Parts: sequence; structure tokens; C-alpha cells
Amino acid sequence: MWVLYSTVFQPSYLTVTGPTVSAFLLGNTSDISLNLRTVSPSNTTGSFSSPSCVTEVTQWLLTTQQVGKTAVQVQLKLNKSLHLCGKNETGTDCCAKPLCVLETLQVSACLGDTPQASLLIQAKINALLVPANAGSGNQTVIPNQVYQPLGSCPCDLTFRKCDARCCCDKDCSSGALKLFVSHCIPGPFGGQVSPPPHYQCSVQSSENSPDWFPFLCVNSPPENNPNLGLFYQGDTITAKPGPSFQMPVLSAPVPASIYYEGSPIFTLNDQYFTIPQKVLGQCVNGAPVAFLKNIQVVCSTLLHSCPAGPPLQTPPTDLMINVKNGQGGNAVVDLIDEVAIDMSQFVSSTNVSGSSNESLVCENVTLALDYMFYWKGNGITRITLTRTIGTIILNGSVMLTAKYSAVFLNGEFMGESNSGNPGYQVGRPVITGIMDTFANNTGSVQRTSINLWKPVSDGLCTTAEKKPVLFGENSTSGCLLPVSHQNLSQCNLLRESVAFLQASLVTATYVAKFGNPHPLTMTDWLNISFVTPNSSTAVEDTTNSCYGIPSHLHIHVWTLITGEIDGVPQKEIPALKVSYSFSTWAQDCGGNVSLCVDPVKNQLFPITSSVTFIDIPVNTGPPKTRFQINFTEYDCNRNDVCWPELVFPITKYYTGEPYSQSLAKGLILVFFFIAASILGTPWRQIRQAWNSAAL
Repeated sequence: MWVLYSTVFQPSYLTVTGPTVSAFLLGNTSDISLNLRTVSPSNTTGSFSSPSCVTEVTQWLLTTQQVGKTAVQVQLKLNKSLHLCGKNETGTDCCAKPLCVLETLQVSACLGDTPQASLLIQAKINALLVPANAGSGNQTVIPNQVYQPLGSCPCDLTFRKCDARCCCDKDCSSGALKLFVSHCIPGPFGGQVSPPPHYQCSVQSSENSPDWFPFLCVNSPPENNPNLGLFYQGDTITAKPGPSFQMPVLSAPVPASIYYEGSPIFTLNDQYFTIPQKVLGQCVNGAPVAFLKNIQVVCSTLLHSCPAGPPLQTPPTDLMINVKNGQGGNAVVDLIDEVAIDMSQFVSSTNVSGSSNESLVCENVTLALDYMFYWKGNGITRITLTRTIGTIILNGSVMLTAKYSAVFLNGEFMGESNSGNPGYQVGRPVITGIMDTFANNTGSVQRTSINLWKPVSDGLCTTAEKKPVLFGENSTSGCLLPVSHQNLSQCNLLRESVAFLQASLVTATYVAKFGNPHPLTMTDWLNISFVTPNSSTAVEDTTNSCYGIPSHLHIHVWTLITGEIDGVPQKEIPALKVSYSFSTWAQDCGGNVSLCVDPVKNQLFPITSSVTFIDIPVNTGPPKTRFQINFTEYDCNRNDVCWPELVFPITKYYTGEPYSQSLAKGLILVFFFIAASILGTPWRQIRQAWNSAAL
């Protein structure tokens, strides 16, 4: 358990290597003072001392800036120069060693003399090493190279420093040149003029030139180099200051005229509408509420005395505030108070004090704040708040668990974010739900979740969280379940316990086909197919082993592309199946029989879950006929001989010109062929032979 203060630093620990550092103080910052001091770890425990409200003199300047209503920007700046001290320099405004600053700072946020939050800063800053011959602020001037093939030394890249393998660099000493004189950068970029090519007329002599050389050689001046013009039009360019890597100053919130999904909600005086939420794992009292974003938070607070401030003690007038509805008007929060009878769900632990003091009775403590935002279009129509209050009896300290929620309702249905419009988008959650039947026997699908294991900290299933299944992303995860010898002696109970854990991942019975389903349209939903686990096995259980444990849950999701919108493929889910894989759990004694006999000794067994997305291929084009399948000799795509191309110019296979023109030209060719056959010598001989036979 952890203690919730009214203020908190974000982040609470920093490591800096520069002269400036900044952080944020969130929460109720009114009447809060900041104190800075230098701390060091304890020699025995290694931990730092508790926060203190005593200010010490340091070499850092502490400044603050109010950001909004519930945040303060805290900035520290080193009040010291970072250059190394010279030989005869004895001042304190320089660094005696290259490691100039090495210390730990502690910033404490105090309410009076009581610390509320602390920030630890580990500073490790080195001195700035500036070369003696520092270059000027201008870049190197390159002379006009229009009429020269290359610059004098293209590989000279560093000002006043010898570049390795750059033999033309004038900054290189004779000793440095000896190190790489045989490995100079070749070619024109190393400062070496390219040798003339073999086809130049000036290369070959009359003695060893080939026979073709005097006629086919190229006569070109050496200035005509292929690298001509790579370095030209040199000019002086003034260096401009580079971008600043400092954190930008946060501006005041600007209310939007209408609300969109995710935009913050504003009050009538242009301030964020806030409720307690978790930020970086810690509860913050004043966190903005986003439009159409449901919130459900549980915050624990260790009470030593009765709370005196918000959110555990808030006057009704501070809760019934005016909120901008996003349509030019305002909506007033309607407050409904409920008194909690059963305090067991709010008071988790009590430490009774040993003193004889009387118990404290804390009345009207806020135990829960449940907001319901009714919205339509881009505006809020109504806001209702159900506040649960109760009486807490303090006899020492009490761990109080307060609950806060914000739900957006469109009419009678909860506002839920979609995963596509209409097709699913990769990386968005797969939408599932269960049937909720109304009094008039009309059904509506209420959204639930389909999850995988998300192990945290020690990886045990008792502390594991759940993560939603994201569309298009295959994933495998799991957790570890401690099992003892006594558990393995009750296999049926062990199988039921593991099956119950796995079933908690999939509580839905319907899956949405599209990314924007409607809760009342049943055609947008499909039944999830469950493969019932059969724990019966032909092998009998033994003393130290159990068979048929449903240790692996697998989710198969089939996807299909059903069309395109603006060129974007739209994917839907035609089927979803949940199945189990079974395994045998047996104790591993490891040579030590006592491990298998001890009924309390536990061994860790894995419980896993996975999801696999299966793409159904799209059938492109009409199906082939039986003639195309059986008679491949007439298929031009699968045979070297293509009979349809016999009269190529007048068929559809000829695409050199329009089909009408090719057909007309083909018929003209046929006409000339027939005319030549009739009027030509072969036809005359045939006619003479016919006449001779007739006589």
C-alpha cells in the first residue's frame, strides 16, 4: 500500500547531466513552499534521509512558475560556470576537475513545517572542454569551382584537425601521414586526380596501341571530368543558432468551442473539470476529464486523522459546479448523496493504536464519486454525480480505499470508443460483448472485454493484470501459478481452478464484425465459438502429477477484406474461436524427495494465453471454366503454342492500335492476297489447265 499526498512531484526522481533541470508539482499547490538542500545516502542503509522543510545554501537557483490551477513548474539552474580552472585561476566560479558537479539534491514541498512531497535529483555534470583554437561562427568558404574539376582537398572535413586517410589535409603532420600514407582515400574525393581512361587518345602510344585505337579513341580535355561541378559557387554562410532542447513553457488552457473525443472538459470560468485520477501509477486529485473517455479509478489513503480537505471532504457547493456543455451553454452537476452501510469495501485495514486516547469519529467522508455525463453530438446535455459518504472510526490508522468514476452515456447507452469506421484498424481493441435483455424483451449487446495475461512485478497469476486483444497483432503471454503437493493431490479441484482463471480472460459471448457496431443491431455481432475443454483423459492421475490441465488458452480470429473506402481496405471479423490446450503438471523433486513430500512447498507452473489472426485470402477474378482447366494447349498463358494468336493482327491479343483499325487493315491485306492470287501467274496456269481438260 502507498500513501496519497495532496501534492506529488512528477517525476519524483531525476538524473541530470546539464546545468538546468525541471519537474512538475501536481495537486493542491496552494500554500505550498519549496525547500532545497543537499543530501547524501546513509552509510548503513544506503537510503536518503526523510524530506525536511529546512532550506540550505546550495549552488543552484530554484524558481517556480504556476501552470494552470493544479500544477507548478519547478526549475533548478546551476549558478556556476562549467569551464575548467586555469593554472593560475583560484576562483570558485570554475571547475577544478573534469567532473565538475557530483551531488544529490532534495526539493521538499512543505505545508507549513510538514513535508508533503519530495523530489530527488542526482546531478552529474562534466566541465565544458573548449579547444584552444576554437573555430569562428562561420562555415568554411569554398571558392568558385566552376572551372575546376574538384576542390583542393575534398576529404578535409574537420577544421584545424588532421582527418585520417586524407593525405592532402594540410593539418596532418609528417608523422601522422606516415601512419596512413599507404591507405589514402582513393579517387577524386581523396584529393587524387582520376587517371585518364583507357579510351583517351593521349593514353595509348603508337607502339602498344591496338589496331582500332586511331579510329575509335576519344579526344577529350582532362578538365572534362565526370565530377566537374560537385564543388562550385562557394559562399560564406552565417551560422544560425541551433534548436533549443529546453522544455517549452506550457500555455494556459484554451477552451474549445465544441467538444471532440479526447478533448478536455472546461468549467464556466475556463478551468479544467477535474476528478481524482491515476497519473504514472499515482493518484492525483486534480486531473482533467476528457470528453467520451470513461474513467474508473481506485485510490488508497492512509488516514491518521479525519480528512479536512478535498476530495475526501468536499462541500456540496464545490461539487455542484457549472460546466460548459460545448454548445454555447452550460450544464450544472446534479448531486445525489448516498450513505454507505457496509464499510468493508472501503476500509481495507486498521492499525489499532496502543494509546488510551479515545477513538475519532469522522463523519461525511467521501467514499466514492460517480459521474454520469449524458451527451449528444459534440455537447453535454446533463451531468449527474452520485456521492457515497460514510462514517469512519479512527483508533490509530485506517487504510481508506476511495473510488472515482466518470461514464459517458449517449441516451441509455454508454459511450464507447470504436475500433474502425467501418472496418477494423490494426492496433485497436477487438470489440466483444454479452447480451443484455431489457424488460420489453428487446436485446442489447453490452460491451465487455476479451483479454490476454499481462504479468507484472513477480509474474504470478495472483498479481497479473489483463491486456486487451488488439486487432491484427499476434501475441503470447502468461503468468506463473504456485502449486503445492497438496494441490496436486486434488487434481479435479486444480483443473477447475485453472479453468476458472482462463475463463476470466474471455467473458464475452459475441464479437463485433465491424469496428463500429451498434448495440441494438444484431447483424453487427457474431457468436464466439467456444471449444469446450474436456479434462477427461485415459491416463490416471498420480500422487505427484495431474493430467488434462487447461494451461493454455488460444484465441483464433479470422479476418477478411470486404471492400475499400478511399483506397483503404476494410477488414471485418467473420469468426472467432476460443480453444484450450492441455498439459500435465508434475512435481520436479530435483533429487530432493523432501520437496515432493512437503505439503506447503510450492512449485511454479505456467499458465499461458495467445491470440492468432488468420487472414482469409480474397478470390480475385472470375473462376476458370472447365475448358480452360482441361485443355491447356489453347491457354496462351500456360503453353508455348498459342493457336488464338494465329491471326494475331485481327484478334484481341494485338494491342498496338485500336481493334477497328487492325481489323480493317487485316481485311485489306486479305483482299490484296485474293486479288493477287486471281490475277497472278498461278491462277492463269490453273485456268489454262482447266480449259485444256475441258477440250
